[in-house]
Amino acid sequence: MNVFEGSAGYYGRYRPGLPPEAVALLAGAGSPSSRPRRLLDLGTGTGLAVKALLDRFDDIIALDTDVEMLAIAETDLRWRLPAGVRLSLCHGAAEEFLPPPGWRADLVTICRVFRWLDRPAVLARLNQHVAPDGAVAVLADRSLWTATNPWQQAVRSVVQDFLGPQRRAGSGVFPATPEPFGQTLRASAFSDVTESFVPVRRAWSADGVLGYLYSTSFAAPHLFGDRRDHFEAAVRQVLGCFSDTDTFIEDNTFVIHLGRRPA
Repeated sequence: MNVFEGSAGYYGRYRPGLPPEAVALLAGAGSPSSRPRRLLDLGTGTGLAVKALLDRFDDIIALDTDVEMLAIAETDLRWRLPAGVRLSLCHGAAEEFLPPPGWRADLVTICRVFRWLDRPAVLARLNQHVAPDGAVAVLADRSLWTATNPWQQAVRSVVQDFLGPQRRAGSGVFPATPEPFGQTLRASAFSDVTESFVPVRRAWSADGVLGYLYSTSFAAPHLFGDRRDHFEAAVRQVLGCFSDTDTFIEDNTFVIHLGRRPA
């Protein structure tokens, strides 16, 4: 089963995009003067990274295994394309990615999906399809499950009350914590790794929190069955203990691991 079953609509609406500082860093990475400049976004989901970088690249391939998310990406991105920019939305696995003949990425972006991939296999394949001066960027922030804000920890407890203490991943359980992303990159062809940390502050409403939860693998809508209304009421009740104005502030950090081949 797709661990994000039923989450695509929520993902497109409630997942936060890239902070401006992260966009600026990525825009300058991976042979920025080459033309045409090519971007490969693996595990694109609804295209959040692509959306942020549309005007920085000439030729973009965005890949995902979820057809529902790709459909949302098509609707949201196609009309935004700057003149002359080519966008290809492709259904497939990152481990099997094969670009058009002669096509090499100047920058590869991989967001949170990196933890779900066969990472050594993906990076070995990318070594064949990334330009000599290109780069691979792995980026993520803390999810609600791992966040440290008190209201988020309280909401996580509600999820655990309904679904059990172990983090879910669709109908299964979340895989064991993998080695740090930077460590995986350093063991690959892209071993020259820099790390950047971008603080972010977000303001959420109760509706936004619930929408975000339903966009995740650990709180996908189908997991709650006929108890979904009770779950939503419990989340709203616990959030009410933290704000009288339906505003919940999240402090987070966006981490970017940028890997290049050694000089």
